[in-house]
Amino acid sequence: MKGEAASPGFRFTREEISGSLGDLGTFLPLTLGYIIQCGMSPAPVFFFAGLWNVTTGILFRLPIPVQPMKAIAAVAIGEGMTPGEVAAAGILMGGIVFLIGIFPGAGRLLSLVPKPVVRGIQLGVGLKLLLTGVRAMLPLPLIGWDSILVGGIAVSLIVLSYFRQKVPAALILFLLGFILLGASRPWLFGNLNLQAWAPEVIVPSPADWWGGFTRGTVAQLPLTLLNSVVAVCALSGDLFPGRKIPETKMARSVGVMNLISCWFGGMPVCHGAGGLAGQYHFGARTGGSVVFLGGMKMAIGVAAATALLSPLRNFPQSILGALLVFAGLELSLPARDLPERADFLVALLTAGLILAINVTIGFLVGILFWGIFNGKKNGFSNR
Repeated sequence: MKGEAASPGFRFTREEISGSLGDLGTFLPLTLGYIIQCGMSPAPVFFFAGLWNVTTGILFRLPIPVQPMKAIAAVAIGEGMTPGEVAAAGILMGGIVFLIGIFPGAGRLLSLVPKPVVRGIQLGVGLKLLLTGVRAMLPLPLIGWDSILVGGIAVSLIVLSYFRQKVPAALILFLLGFILLGASRPWLFGNLNLQAWAPEVIVPSPADWWGGFTRGTVAQLPLTLLNSVVAVCALSGDLFPGRKIPETKMARSVGVMNLISCWFGGMPVCHGAGGLAGQYHFGARTGGSVVFLGGMKMAIGVAAATALLSPLRNFPQSILGALLVFAGLELSLPARDLPERADFLVALLTAGLILAINVTIGFLVGILFWGIFNGKKNGFSNR
């Protein structure tokens, strides 16, 4: 895919602002999931996501997205990880990826994780997120403001949005959720108290470090190397010829973001090829698009997130469930690019064990079976 050279400056045009919406399909569902399912404070989640949008927009001068780390988010939301475990997973990821940015040889070693295993992780945690969304809707009444019927309509809108890709379905559903909440429980908006956010340090316990590593970091590391470093840098060169971002610089960016913000309640974040493609598709061509988006997130985090805490914690389960189904589908879809039967079988085994047991077991067994199948393939080819 070849694109156009980006302007070296910033633009804040209608196209850039439209482009800034291109990555909300991932950001909104996972952010809501962290706040509602994991009990994370919305203020640092929004503030730091916005801060890194502004910082990377200025640093790279391209519409490089800042996304939640999807594997950590999927496991955290699906299994109810604590804020301490989420912080530990993000800090560990940040440290590892930052070191890779300094010593790129380590990144080349870790990037040897087989593609079928990576796709299996994406499929497994994506399905975990999708099932979490379905479970959120099942206990609801059949008809009502927050019901299975509303959830079904929301999921239908998501499916239809795949055929009209310039429709920001996640943003529409997010706003619809607040409308439904206002109609069904207006008292939640009656005494909104705008209060400045006061940062607090999160210090993970030893159990948090272990849980964060085994449940989050193990699954996220190969995905970050593949999608948030290698793929996004390659795509930046395709879309903006002559302006490809070096992999080491991108890795250091991911590392610094998480080494700073996760100590203060920010969610683990990265850059992503899918987010860059989405923002470009919606019209973003300069860093101005993400600077604009980041400014909006920071304003919410500093001034409004504390006031919105109660509405967000009471967000309609039907809309939350539909948004999590959307995010799960997005995360699972890359597994479709495995053409060989043995590779797809490895991905299915990895995904199945992630769902049945945990991410670490799925990852290790996936590596084992990939080695067995690959060894047999090489043995037959040498006969």
